[in-house]
Amino acid sequence: MAKDEAQLIAAKRAYRSAKELGNRREEARWANLIGDILKNRGEYVEALKWLRIDFKISSDYLPEKDLLPTCQSIGELYLRLQDFENALYYQKEHLRLAKQADDLVEQQRANTQLGRTYHEMFMKNENDHSAIHNAKKYFKSAMELAKTLKENPPSNSSSFLKEYVDAHNNIGMLEMDLDNLAEAEKILAKGLQICDEEEVNENDDGRSRLHHNLGFVYTELRMWDKAKEHIKKDILICKNIGHCQGEAKGYINLGELCNRVQKYEDAILSYQKALDLAKSMEDEDALAHQINHNIQIVREYIKVMDEMKKEEQNLKKLKRSLSMARGTSSERKCLLQQMATLDTLIEKSSTISAWSKHREFAKMKKRIANEVHDKEKLGDSFLVIGESYEKLRNFQKAHKWYTRSLETYKLIGNFEGQALTKVNIGDVLDSIGDWKGALDAFEEGYRIAVQANLPCVQISALENMHYSKMIRFDNVEEARRLQLKISNLKQLINGGAKALDADEDCCPETETEGDDGFSGNRSDNSGSPEKSELLSTCLKRVFSIEDMEDHEPLWPDKKVRKQNSGPKEKVKDFPWTTEESPKGFCKSTGASQTALGRKRVRMVLSDNEDELHNEAAYSRGVLGNDSLEDVATSNEFKARNNDAGLAGEHQCVSPVASNCAISFYNPISLEESACSYKSDNSKGAQSGKELKSPSITKRCIRVKVEDALIYIEAEACMRGNELSIEDLRAEAACSYYLQLTSERRLSGLLPVMGPVKWEGQVISSVEADEILKSIQGEGWIEVLVHGWVHKRLIKLYIDCCNKLSETPNMKLLKKLYNLEVSEDEVVVSDCDLQDMSIVPLLDALHAHKTISFLDVSHNMLGNGTIEKLRQLFLSSCQKYGGLALDLHCNLFGPTALFQICECPVLLDRLEVLNISGNRLTDACGSYLSAILANCKALYSLNIERCSVTTRTIQRLLMH
Repeated sequence: MAKDEAQLIAAKRAYRSAKELGNRREEARWANLIGDILKNRGEYVEALKWLRIDFKISSDYLPEKDLLPTCQSIGELYLRLQDFENALYYQKEHLRLAKQADDLVEQQRANTQLGRTYHEMFMKNENDHSAIHNAKKYFKSAMELAKTLKENPPSNSSSFLKEYVDAHNNIGMLEMDLDNLAEAEKILAKGLQICDEEEVNENDDGRSRLHHNLGFVYTELRMWDKAKEHIKKDILICKNIGHCQGEAKGYINLGELCNRVQKYEDAILSYQKALDLAKSMEDEDALAHQINHNIQIVREYIKVMDEMKKEEQNLKKLKRSLSMARGTSSERKCLLQQMATLDTLIEKSSTISAWSKHREFAKMKKRIANEVHDKEKLGDSFLVIGESYEKLRNFQKAHKWYTRSLETYKLIGNFEGQALTKVNIGDVLDSIGDWKGALDAFEEGYRIAVQANLPCVQISALENMHYSKMIRFDNVEEARRLQLKISNLKQLINGGAKALDADEDCCPETETEGDDGFSGNRSDNSGSPEKSELLSTCLKRVFSIEDMEDHEPLWPDKKVRKQNSGPKEKVKDFPWTTEESPKGFCKSTGASQTALGRKRVRMVLSDNEDELHNEAAYSRGVLGNDSLEDVATSNEFKARNNDAGLAGEHQCVSPVASNCAISFYNPISLEESACSYKSDNSKGAQSGKELKSPSITKRCIRVKVEDALIYIEAEACMRGNELSIEDLRAEAACSYYLQLTSERRLSGLLPVMGPVKWEGQVISSVEADEILKSIQGEGWIEVLVHGWVHKRLIKLYIDCCNKLSETPNMKLLKKLYNLEVSEDEVVVSDCDLQDMSIVPLLDALHAHKTISFLDVSHNMLGNGTIEKLRQLFLSSCQKYGGLALDLHCNLFGPTALFQICECPVLLDRLEVLNISGNRLTDACGSYLSAILANCKALYSLNIERCSVTTRTIQRLLMH
């Protein structure tokens, strides 16, 4: 650090000197270098300050091409800070500038960084349909560009072999996250093969990343020797090149491998080495904290192992007692006692991922179930044995035992067992690459769950179907439909159990503008109790299953075998996650769980200085594994800087943690930069939140429109403390339109909503408020369709959202739906829009072509939006006619006005400009003067509540 401090002092001295001389290029270069030094020290906020200085100087005084490395550096920093919105903005700007300059080198870097960001966004949110699609797109583009550059390198440039190798690592890591382990192994091995063929240095950091990810792949494949070989090579390379952080994470990876094979002392030894390395580095508190957490959990596992040994001794005693009780009245009692002990052993072996023991105990249980002639427990035993083989990656035998379990459940008419087994069979089929068969199994499991009125199992099956549609078949529209269905079902369960409360949030500056019956029975499923009884039963299963006695029917056993597979350790920073099959995983919140959780992709962690260590990563407290995935990339902080960091980062993927039966496991978010593995939705589906002060504002309203049932949050329809019928109609119209098939949406016709009815009677807002309080989640409100209206802009917006794989903004849709506003008047104020989320709307406006009034006030838009608006008006065929722009209360800075000055169409058409409540300073004085001088039609300019002083006002008066 002494060397870094000396470099920092020298760089700041050089920056001050360049500033005094007025040498803008050197001033920007030194500001960028200072930012890079601070970034490598983990001081991200301070680094961002200096990089912004670089950006401002470069954008104001230097050619546009000088912004390329600046945008890359800022984008990377925002990525580490997990500010994905800003990261994407600067990274896309980097790519745009690179394409404009026809610079393939910068295009390759920009594509790599965009792939990183989208990959991390996907790992953070499993329901982000666009993120994985975009990650694939940008990583593949980066690979193609790296290959082109390698084959035809620009003059006086490197061979780009490093970028080509890193591209293999990135795509291999992506395949690994999608549980395509065979494909990941193939791509990563090819990366190593290229290194060997091109005689890449044995201590190259690119080799280290490949070894690291291969170590994880082989760990997942249970090929322990190969895994250990690659992990040790990763550690050795990091040690030789002085990459302390990478070496520490290599030892974390080794610790997980030892933990998987129950070599706990070796695991603690590896973690201790990692901890010593982490403590030797500055600003690695997060890493040290996580290693300490890992050590504590391994010690807890040692306790579980000791408890298992005691239970095994108890089992031996029970066996001896049984031999003496044979033929007596006590024989059955002894058998049931053995069964209870075996249940405990099965649970504990699942917790520590001792799957061979798990299989042994499960087969003992099968023999006892045969002796007591209990078909249900026999079916449970088959299910548990199937899970053992699935975790041991013997999928053929797993399928055989799951099939036997299914047949047994069919024989006794146990619909729950059939549905759960079908989902497990789907997991196995997915693991062997039969994706169509897996989807069919999930759909069959869902059908059975619906037939048996099992809401929690329905959610489980739907989540697996969603995974298949989104990941395996890349069917974004169908995946969104399933996600909506999952959300509605979860809201129904949570809403029926407990009403949620929340006070309505109002922007102080914005004026007021205008059959699922379930059953809680588990085996016979012949009856269908009232919904309230069902919800109470469902929640009881989630929260109180641990109270069941061991000799009771083993519904929990069926669930736990599949879901609660015990914690699975994270390869690098965040080890503890359930060792479930690479795909199927339901996270369980206790010893048992009702739903099977959907297939998920594991998180990825970087392995070098490009890791996120900022304190914000701790404060989020996400329950589930949030991790950093800094994908390898050429990371020149500035083309003019000679001290570039490592080209990439080590990758480490880890499956998401499941809260096992042991109460000590409560994962916290480590580095939320790159990706988290997604938060545990299956858990959320069942842990119905219990908040105080029940309120209508968070209640879910069931609305019937024609033959469709849709679910709307009451909060979206509230005005003050009363429910607005008009808002309910608008919300219902937009939600109904989104549920229509793509063919029906082609015409762009939206429903015109008529009266709102309940039990055949038209209701008013006051009555609606009382009715919602009385129905308590049962029944529905009917909204009649009186006709259809053409809303071309809404249709264009939805199309653009689909094209960009973005989720439509419901607030924006309701604004566009306003039947009292013409299509030329676009009012989208207070819609939580940012520079990235407004892009689909701007694309839609580009296709729409005609605008006379645009109101984007009370959002969080920055200068990037003004740049896009300038391009929009420049490309528009509408060159005349009045135009009013309402931009007040956003995040626009002085250079936003510069974009207006540079747009001749705006200068010709602009009549009203409201830019009050923005971050305007005296720096915008010249731009305001130019607008007043050149906008001949302008008659209203509002710059209230800005930071403009009298100096600027006097300057304007002079004009």
